[in-house]
Amino acid sequence: MALYKKWCEQDGEEAGLKRYLTLTEKAEGREAILEVLGETVRSHYERLDRIADDIDALGYDGAAAILRELLPTTARARAGDLGEILASELAQEMLEFEVPVRRMRFKDGREVPMRGDDFIGVNFCADDGGLWLLKGEAKSRGTLNKTTITEARAALTRNDGRCTPSSLLFVASRLMDSDDEEQADLGRLIRNEVGRKTLARNRIDHALFTLSGNGPINALMEDYTAAEAGRGHAVVNLHIEDYSDFIEEVYEQAGDLGND
Repeated sequence: MALYKKWCEQDGEEAGLKRYLTLTEKAEGREAILEVLGETVRSHYERLDRIADDIDALGYDGAAAILRELLPTTARARAGDLGEILASELAQEMLEFEVPVRRMRFKDGREVPMRGDDFIGVNFCADDGGLWLLKGEAKSRGTLNKTTITEARAALTRNDGRCTPSSLLFVASRLMDSDDEEQADLGRLIRNEVGRKTLARNRIDHALFTLSGNGPINALMEDYTAAEAGRGHAVVNLHIEDYSDFIEEVYEQAGDLGND
């Protein structure tokens, strides 16, 4: 399902390699996608087939008890995780990058944020089939401010704008652990990039995703305007007026397995 297409109105502009995108909920848009969004969030913490196995073994109550141990409970942890999850889904739906590893499945504590790049996307050049990467930062704030945007941009430009080696190696290792040959081959390509650093700057795009209770602020447009030349940029704001209630609603939906 195209989550954002059914959920949100979009506006913005493009200039060369840069894209500025604002998203607001459609009337009844949340109602239309809430069940799917809950399942999507759930899938970022655990494989859906494994949850189905839990249901077979333990019933719905037992499976739900396991799932609740994986989902964060604090407002701060939920906000941070949901920002990364929604950013990853947007990268796949709107930016044409696959996000091959769902990082939340590998957290060492449900309230603890993951380190490194918030999300990494993968694509291939249509001309030569070569690797193309997306380095992404996601920020989730009830009130978005300039300082937060400045911090996100600093993270994107760090390491000469390249994905951090530790983040790439994390993705590569998870892919190479797969029994799927194509996934393992992709992991090898990403691992090679860490060793060789051969990707040109125009094959490492940047994405700055913000989820906020206030609308897109001037600093976001300023960041878009000032973004460096020579690579693709996406600057995105998803405005949710009832920001805190929305996050709580989404996690309640994610943790509800029903009983049939």
